[in-house]
Amino acid sequence: MHSETGWLRYAHTQLAAMFPYLPQQSGYNKRLKAAWPVVKKAIRMPAVDIDFWFDNHWIVDSAPVPCGMSRPTAKP
Repeated sequence: MHSETGWLRYAHTQLAAMFPYLPQQSGYNKRLKAAWPVVKKAIRMPAVDIDFWFDNHWIVDSAPVPCGMSRPTAKP
C-alpha cells in the first residue's frame, strides 16, 4: 500500500472477516508505536542470520547502464 489510509481502508473492507476488531486510524497509530520495538526485532532477526549482515560488501540497486553499444562492438 502507498499510504496508511489506503492500508486501513483495505483492511476494513477485505480483512474484516479475519479480525474481530480493527481499530480506526488513531488507535492503529497508538498500537503501531507501542509495537515498534517488536517490529524492529522481527525485521532484524532474519537479517542477522544471513551472511550479508557481517559482509563488508553492500548490494546496491541502480539504473541499468547500456553496454556494448559502441560502433566497433556492434559490428558483426
